[in-house]
This record gives sequence, structure tokens and C-alpha cells, in this order.
Amino acid sequence: MSISAYLDITPTIGARVFAHASCQIIGEVSIGDDSSIWCNAVLRGDVNRIVIGKGTSIQDAAVGHVSHKSPDKPEGSPLLVGDYVTVGHSAILHGCRIGNECLIGMGSVILDDAVIPDRVMIGAGSLVPPGKTLESGMLYVGRPVKAVRALTPDEIAHLRYSAEHYVQLKNCYLDNPGT
Repeated sequence: MSISAYLDITPTIGARVFAHASCQIIGEVSIGDDSSIWCNAVLRGDVNRIVIGKGTSIQDAAVGHVSHKSPDKPEGSPLLVGDYVTVGHSAILHGCRIGNECLIGMGSVILDDAVIPDRVMIGAGSLVPPGKTLESGMLYVGRPVKAVRALTPDEIAHLRYSAEHYVQLKNCYLDNPGT
């Protein structure tokens, strides 16, 4: 893995985090305990901060980035991802906020200042436009996303299950290096 400082800011990595050798973690990035950053994923916190919660999985080739601070927007757009989130392969998260126990489908794009509250499922290939705030407990799909329906109790339970599965998988990688 490549963990790189940007200027004088070095990433902060929690306990029992798995970061694959091919991933890139740069600058003002904080990763919570038991999270995993998989093959070729990039978290680039060079012009603003990235916070990844505990038990969160950033899948292969996913990209996390931010928008810079400016006079018009003093806070810029940091990337804030909650606990027990599964971010699918090749997803792009850019300066958005994602709550706890969410699933972001493969190839989805979530843009600046979008807010994904707790327990939301975003279907593969979806686009969440800048500044859009979604509703908790819903399935969203499309480009741009539209609410399709409320999640069932089983689907809500699966959000946490998915994240915990990746906690177990990363533990296997950590406990059996070289396999």
C-alpha cells in the first residue's frame, strides 16, 4: 500500500485496518478501526479531508476525493463516510457525506455536497447529483437517482451484514499474509 503525506499532513489509520498493497491513501485521510481499502482504491485527501468510519469497506478501484476550500465555500466539500458502509467496486465518492450502514453500488457516482443518510442502498451505476439529500431507509437507482421504494427489514439488516462480511474478510487477509 502507498500511504503518502501531502505537505505536512499524513493519513491516520485505525486499528486492524486492511489496506491492500495497490491502494493509495494520500494526505488528510482518517480511516476508522476495522475498515478495509481494497485493490487499486484511491483516497486522495490533498485539498480537503476524508474521514472513513469504522468497519467500512472501500472496494477495488473506488475513488474518494474532495473539493477545496474557497472564499465562497470556506469548508469546501470534504468526504465523510460513516460506519459499516460498503462502497462498491469502481464507485466515485466526491466531496459528499454518507451515513452509517449504507451500500453504494458498483460504479456509482456521488457528487459534491450530496447527503446520503443512514441505511440507504444506492443501486449499481447510479448518479447522485451535487447537493442532493436522500431519505433514510430507501433504495435509489438511476442517473440521476430516484427513490424506488422503501428497503425491507431484511435489506436493512443486509446493509450491516455486508459490511461485517468485509470486516471478516479483511481479518483473514491480516491474519494470513501472503495468501
